[in-house]
Amino acid sequence: MQNTYRPKIKDSFKKTLRAFGQFLPVVFGVLLLLAMIDAVVPKTFYAWVFSGNKLIDPLIGAMLGGIFAGSPVASYVFGGEFLAQGVSLVAVAAFILAWVTVGVVQLPAESLMLGKKFALARNGISFLMSIMIAILTVVTLSFL
Repeated sequence: MQNTYRPKIKDSFKKTLRAFGQFLPVVFGVLLLLAMIDAVVPKTFYAWVFSGNKLIDPLIGAMLGGIFAGSPVASYVFGGEFLAQGVSLVAVAAFILAWVTVGVVQLPAESLMLGKKFALARNGISFLMSIMIAILTVVTLSFL
């Protein structure tokens, strides 16, 4: 009975290696992009964009995340860099949530496939929810 699983395990292992091989260039590209941004953007920029206001920062973070949408893994890297530069957790949480759920870049394709009304409604609701969830997450963490 044990021999019947070997082909499946080998197949799964090959698929995992293939997926990792496809994923690695994306992570490498994100790291290169972050290094370039870190070298070009002055450290005072983050303090200028994010004011430290717990109501305005998630709005700014969600707007940036919605515009620069991309892979979820990349959002964690960007979020970690933002935290290292002193950006508030609520802004980073809103950024990550909007990065993953709001897609301004993909809006034309989504409108074509699912309809303009639906695409706009989904993106609008996702934008508002990313702000609300970010605030609730940080408030919840303050109690723990």
